[in-house]
Amino acid sequence: MGRTKTRTGRGTGTIGRIPVRDVQPAVECGRHPAKAVVGETFEVTATVFREGHDAVAANVVLTDPDGRPGPWTPMHELAPGSDRWGAKVTPPAVGNWTFHVEAWGDPVATWRHTARIKVPAGIDVGLVLEEGGELYERAAASVPDDAGRATVLAAAEALRDDSLPPVSRLEAAFAANVDAVLGRYPLRDLVTASDPLPLLVERERALYGSWYEFFPRSEGTPEQPHGTFTTAARRLPAIAAMGFDVVYLPPIHPIGTTFRKGPDNTLSAGPDDVGVPWAIGSPEGGHDAVHPDLGTLEDFDAFVAAARELGLEIALDFALQCSPDHPWVHKHPEWFHHRPDGTIAYAENPPKKYQDIYPIAFDADMDGLTAETLRVLRHWMDHGVRIFRVDNPHTKPVVFWQRVIADINRTDPDVIFLAEAFTRPAMMHTLAQIGFQQSYTYFTWRNTKQELTEYLTELSGEAAAYMRPNFFVNTPDILHAYLQNGGRPAFEVRAVLAATLSPTWGIYSGYELCENTPLRNGSEEYLHSEKYQLRPRDWETAEREGRTISPLITQLNAIRRSHPALHRLRNLRFHHTDNDALIAYSKRQGPDTVLVVANLDPHHTQEATVSLDMPHLGLDWDASLSVHDELTGETYRWGRTNYVRLEPGRAPAHVLHVQASPPQTGGS
Repeated sequence: MGRTKTRTGRGTGTIGRIPVRDVQPAVECGRHPAKAVVGETFEVTATVFREGHDAVAANVVLTDPDGRPGPWTPMHELAPGSDRWGAKVTPPAVGNWTFHVEAWGDPVATWRHTARIKVPAGIDVGLVLEEGGELYERAAASVPDDAGRATVLAAAEALRDDSLPPVSRLEAAFAANVDAVLGRYPLRDLVTASDPLPLLVERERALYGSWYEFFPRSEGTPEQPHGTFTTAARRLPAIAAMGFDVVYLPPIHPIGTTFRKGPDNTLSAGPDDVGVPWAIGSPEGGHDAVHPDLGTLEDFDAFVAAARELGLEIALDFALQCSPDHPWVHKHPEWFHHRPDGTIAYAENPPKKYQDIYPIAFDADMDGLTAETLRVLRHWMDHGVRIFRVDNPHTKPVVFWQRVIADINRTDPDVIFLAEAFTRPAMMHTLAQIGFQQSYTYFTWRNTKQELTEYLTELSGEAAAYMRPNFFVNTPDILHAYLQNGGRPAFEVRAVLAATLSPTWGIYSGYELCENTPLRNGSEEYLHSEKYQLRPRDWETAEREGRTISPLITQLNAIRRSHPALHRLRNLRFHHTDNDALIAYSKRQGPDTVLVVANLDPHHTQEATVSLDMPHLGLDWDASLSVHDELTGETYRWGRTNYVRLEPGRAPAHVLHVQASPPQTGGS
């Protein structure tokens, strides 16, 4: 590091000697940490300037959870004359880090600018060269290695050597080996540090993964229709073979009988109707119990172990609500809102009604609810669960989740919480800021090129500092009209989009069979929804008859695993197409670049010219590319502009591995 002549303190609330303004990423002005995962590269930016015309420079310092500052990373001006500086940094380990920006006067750069003008013009030559000698001597004093110090001192001596022509003396000071040493150990004056900003670094699964949701109770046998953990474990090898990382289970707890729902959300359940898993609780137990028809807690442990052997993590639904039969209703009546007639109001989300569910009222005893929630979560953590998909967190106080997640992650930083909050942006963003590692998004409802481009630009921009999207292509209660009307091509292209736009994506069981029959026209509910009844599927026959897109899903997950660029979010860039039915975007991570061109029209063949932003691909504008389609195995020669034709039913998209190649023309 370079020598510091003067350092101004941090945290004073005043402008430092060298102003450092608007350091980013800063979440709520630093009240919440920015987020990254181990090995994720992100950019730190700041506005840096000073009075007059003297040169300034800046660097970023990452400080690890033990308070040890790491080597600083030099910043560069992002656009000439903008005063906006940036540098990319990569935290190497999990924990609560900080980062800050140091700005400083650069006397060597200031002198060099002056010397380049005055010495050739013959202005104050002797004085300028003598000043340079003094600066280089000062700079040499802060170089730690003998060879580097000798290199700079030799330049200082040359600057003072009157026997040499001025041009030669100047050339010695500007030699490449001198530049290299001063680049590593610059002379830094008036060093001014910004206030430190918090940075939470988490395990990679918080950002990257492929999720598969299924109901164990639907994985039964002809002799025993209601599935168990033991019969459901037979589905795990097929899920692992498709390349998924996480198996997400809807609630596995006892289900109430009071106001139990029947098939298709009817209010008159029969004796054999299984009810809604989210209507949690019965005399057999509540949130810390397993449904007796699924098996025992020991059976659940065996299920988790079987998943782990296949490389799968289990994500468990955590729905903080109760059936009227839940033990809490009688043990803790203060946790529920009672109407004037003494009854408890059931949950509603008009026009949806949930007569079988009581919402919880938090303000009467938030401390008690927090303690019980922590007990329940840690109970399942003790049984191997490290990921929780939280149901409707936006209907509970934000401060409650902040307390709960902070308590869990204080002792278990590897535990991940996914916020299932399809609600207003302010709530979704705030939940992410206060602790949720992942968030459901509006991806389901973004289907046009403009919608996808605008929304993904938002998610991969400033929001990526705290909000990590999980792109589920469908859920048990969300079957978008695009899938209802688009047939198999719609399912294929949405899978491609979700798997390549977002580092984390997921499907709900049945997606691979292209199940798309709604309850009624205009509804996003499935007909014969698995929320209300068992839904066994004949996987083997579907595979044998080719009625599944599981081969495509398997391909996509394999492509994701082999391409580091697809493990990241902030590296997303869109490219121009002259047909809005086709969308083009790329991701680049180090030497790995993936370019996707997808047909958003599931009904018609579409053609377009794709114009690539070559610098975003790390290439010159006139470079020639060799692009290998990871879906079809074909290789094309591309350049700055390229003709693309995509036909539904044959190829939903190009997923291209990009490599520079010798110039050659061609298209696809």
